[in-house]
Amino acid sequence: MRIESAEKIKTNRKQLARDEKRIAELKRLFMKVYEDNASGKLSDERYELLSQSYEAEQKQLEAEVAALQKAMEVQEQQNENIEKFIQKAQKYVGIESIDAYTLHELVQAIYVEAPDKSSGKRRQAIHIKYDGLGFIPLEELTK
Repeated sequence: MRIESAEKIKTNRKQLARDEKRIAELKRLFMKVYEDNASGKLSDERYELLSQSYEAEQKQLEAEVAALQKAMEVQEQQNENIEKFIQKAQKYVGIESIDAYTLHELVQAIYVEAPDKSSGKRRQAIHIKYDGLGFIPLEELTK
């Protein structure tokens, strides 16, 4: 899980660098097109077409940069939370039973759903919200 997260952050950083480089390049191109139009080297129609194209691409890239930065912040916070939880949990490796203090330190909340008797057997789902991690399905924990 941590390796996948680190790879995702690395990929996002590379994409962010490419996008920021392209935004800087678009700004230079826009200035060049403006200067060429002002000096008469470029027609008004061509200038309008190019400037609209550059502006649209720049807006799209700026939105992508903002989304990437937000995603990276969330991912880095999740990594930090995972590390904190692992440090807490390492204290309890090999314990025989869980006391109230241990439970309070590792678990934020436990939600118990209403019982379901539709299959003829009483079944009740339990969801555990771990401190700093949120909900993790039982299938993920058993991997």
